[in-house]
Amino acid sequence: MSDFGVPEPANLSDLSGDTPVAETSVRLALPAEAGEIGEIQVAAWRTSYAGLLPADVLADLNPAQFAAQWRAALVAPGEARNRVMVALAGRTLVGFAAITPSDDPDADPQNDALIAELAVSPEATRAGHGSRLLNAVVDTIRADGFRRVTVWVNSTDDVLRAFYTESGWGPDGAHRELDLYGDESVRIKQIRLHTDPGTE
Repeated sequence: MSDFGVPEPANLSDLSGDTPVAETSVRLALPAEAGEIGEIQVAAWRTSYAGLLPADVLADLNPAQFAAQWRAALVAPGEARNRVMVALAGRTLVGFAAITPSDDPDADPQNDALIAELAVSPEATRAGHGSRLLNAVVDTIRADGFRRVTVWVNSTDDVLRAFYTESGWGPDGAHRELDLYGDESVRIKQIRLHTDPGTE
């Protein structure tokens, strides 16, 4: 606004009640965004687990159930360093990441962080949102005093592994096999990648 209360030409959007919005941004998530986070997680899982999980299982994934869990986590995060971050294109939420002290058996939760989930809407990939999220995660982890951060990726997911390795991450030798139903019917092999946030 000018000194006389007249919008400047660059701020004509103020006339409609809108405010300027960054093209892309990353920030901490709000509880009201749990629904969008659940939708993105289900869409991303249906893509990344295609061929690993039965099609009917993927089709039955319920975004509302995921949303309820995220809402509870955002309202009462528990440990102070549990954080959920979101990536936005304008005002549209297009991705999220959840970070927490690692609970791996060989981890030191005071010094080791874990990316529990990092997902971008399939319609918004290849636009840099994942890289911006990852950079923000590493910055946050560093500020929180962690000395190391890890993430588990499916051993067959070459695209996701390349995303991390091209950002300077590498395998630390750990691997695991998830028994999804507890009856040996569906097992998924994963490897662990790591980086030192102090070197980024």
